[in-house]
Amino acid sequence: MTGGAMGIPGLRGIDHVGVTVPDLDEAERFLVDVLGAVHVYTLGAKRSDDDDWMARHLGVHPRTVIREIRFYRLGNGSNIELFDYDSADGQAPQPRNSDLGGHHLALYVDDMDAAVAHLRAHDVEVMGEPVASAGASAGQRWLYFRSPWGMQFELVSFPDGKAYEQDASVLLWHPARPAQ
Repeated sequence: MTGGAMGIPGLRGIDHVGVTVPDLDEAERFLVDVLGAVHVYTLGAKRSDDDDWMARHLGVHPRTVIREIRFYRLGNGSNIELFDYDSADGQAPQPRNSDLGGHHLALYVDDMDAAVAHLRAHDVEVMGEPVASAGASAGQRWLYFRSPWGMQFELVSFPDGKAYEQDASVLLWHPARPAQ
């Protein structure tokens, strides 16, 4: 590209992350009661019985039905959109982090130890103990945990910053300092 800015014109950031879950009520209890999300609104069913709308727009089997969609706000970060699909051709198991399409959602917390204690008090599957990062990420601690449906989340905390910030001309966006 010549003569202009690179990237999508007007891009501001991530609006939401969409996640398909096996049980919307269970997922809502987890998001609201454990993570502290706020339910904002719900959309009803979406289906297309006579054309390929679902395949063309969402890349799923044309007879797949979205039973319901719920939207949540979580702290200063992106919104979360939960889907309840009736997949016409079955559902694949969740990918691991090492699989193509593998993923996790990282949640910034001010106090790692208090956050881990909170997860454990709610019987959340915590994967190991907090890890202190090294190199450019020194100053950060992180820990993975699983939702009731097996999706991986991460807690991350670096209240005094990360090592890379000392020499960086551009900083990663930080949920505790969203305006920077």
